[in-house]
Parts: sequence; C-alpha cells; structure tokens
Amino acid sequence: MSDRPTPAPDRDDPGRETPAYRPLERFWPYVDLPETPTDEELAALDPQLAAALFGTPPRPFSLTFVFPPFDGPDYARAVELARASEEYREAGVGAERRHRARFRSQDVLRIRELWAIIGRLDAAEVLLDDQPMPYARELWLPLLWLLIR
Repeated sequence: MSDRPTPAPDRDDPGRETPAYRPLERFWPYVDLPETPTDEELAALDPQLAAALFGTPPRPFSLTFVFPPFDGPDYARAVELARASEEYREAGVGAERRHRARFRSQDVLRIRELWAIIGRLDAAEVLLDDQPMPYARELWLPLLWLLIR
C-alpha cells in the first residue's frame, strides 16, 4: 500500500465503483413537520388572510376596535377591557403596535366603556365583521347603544 491518496473517480467515468451503501433521504429537522397548519397557527392568522385562504365562515355579528398605545391614565384600563373581549390580539412593534379587540353585540356595555376611552383617538378604528364600514363611528356605535337596557 502506498501513502498517497488515490484520486477520486471522475463522475463521467463509466468504470468507477458504485458506493457500498446508499445514504438515507432524510433532511433533519424538517422530517417531522406537519403538512397542514396546527389549530394554534390557524387561530393566529390575521382575519383578512384567513378569509382569503379559507373563505369567511358564518359568524355572528361582531364589532372590532383597533387602537394604538396612547399616553394617559386610561391606557391600562383600555387594554384591560380589550383583553376581556371575545378575541384579543396585539400586532406590530413600536409606533406600529396595535391592540385589536373583537366584541359581540351582547357585550355592549364593555363596548361603550372601551369606546368612551379610545373614541377620542384619531387612530382608533371601528370594524364591523372585521371590515371597515362608512359611518361606523357616527352611525353603528349609536345603534349599538340602543341595545343597552
């Protein structure tokens, strides 16, 4: 035997030897990933993206407030009320951070209390069934106040 390494056979060389084993076709860590998203991933989707991907499921009427952080003593109470909603989500970072709270019509007292705090903000949005509607502030919210007994 010599101490010199033998040159690797050329790939185009028909006389080269075939390997004694075949490597497994596994690509760690991607082998065990599910092909469908989990329930947690689906729940975290933005409502507009979920509607585009899967269509809009029939749901009861909802009102959603989207508002940015603001300075003031009522901010903590506004976030507390938003977190008590049926569905709450925070999105964005820094100046783009938004709180998103979805309420049903039976939560009209909490809706009015939260709106009394965030209604003065120009950046506060009112969405009906996750869609911006004309006159949502001026028409739809006062119509909801009629449900208060």
